Amino acid sequence: MIILHADTNHPTLMKKLEEAGHHNIEGYEQTREETLQNQHLYDGIVIRSRYKIDREFIDAAPNLKFIARVGAGLESIDVEYAESRGIKLFSAPEGNRNAVGEHSLGMLLSLFNKLNKADKEVRHGLWHREENRGVELDGKTVGLIGYGNMGKAFAKKLRGFEVEVIFYDIKDGIADENARQVEYDEFFEKADVVSLHTPWTESTNQMINKDFIKKFKKPFWFINTARGKNVVTADLVEALKEGKILGAGLDVLEYEKSSFESLFSNKKNVSISAADPIPEALRELMFMPHTLLSPHVAGWTQESHEKLADVIASKIISEFGEGDAK
Repeated sequence: MIILHADTNHPTLMKKLEEAGHHNIEGYEQTREETLQNQHLYDGIVIRSRYKIDREFIDAAPNLKFIARVGAGLESIDVEYAESRGIKLFSAPEGNRNAVGEHSLGMLLSLFNKLNKADKEVRHGLWHREENRGVELDGKTVGLIGYGNMGKAFAKKLRGFEVEVIFYDIKDGIADENARQVEYDEFFEKADVVSLHTPWTESTNQMINKDFIKKFKKPFWFINTARGKNVVTADLVEALKEGKILGAGLDVLEYEKSSFESLFSNKKNVSISAADPIPEALRELMFMPHTLLSPHVAGWTQESHEKLADVIASKIISEFGEGDAK
């Protein structure tokens, strides 16, 4: 098959596809419009998040047999329309679930022990021991919303701690030895920590809002390594101010570009300036001492970079064989 690679990935991806008899085309610099003009040439496309694969894109690709996203979610693809055209869809949550689990745990422990705040203070010559007294994870109830690859990976990381792990998921009967499935009533009553592991869909969009937060019986800590648009930032900030949420670790933000490559600008590695129209809620969030922020990198480790590529290559080759487009 002729396969277009719209984004850069670990070299193992193209190497394995080439060894399987397929032909790779590097289209890293192509705009979406340039790609559309040549889509009839390709049997498959490999993307991360640079642009959307919508109905227009699919209609311009009569020979397209598969779309592969080197990542966990498929929200940048019109899944229903692609499937109606008989196009195979591949993603690779198996490739970065361990990374997300470790990042979630790291954020939680850092928040509990005020490590980020304490580090900054000591670097400025401040020795505030009482103000940086931590909280132990031991004895807490950690609640996960969503129990797919990412939620399960986090639950597995928590096995070494004396905690109860519960989860809510729309799918029934998916509990394992690492976590117990509950209904929302019990979740709202027991959770000391809430960690979000859901994709971005119509049903999860802005699900963490003031009405949702009000349902919890006690203040809780919040971790989001899933999707930023699942959280209403203004409501999160208000809950942090009121003490309904004790602290928040956010790897994703409501305002980031859909490509995940930047926060406001369409260019990578561009810092926020005073001229940027920063939403007030985000501005407040940035200066809160009990928040921890990272730039959508929970699943983006040195190891997962290669694992993601390996998983995608294996799925393509398993479906289409050694140079056989079926």
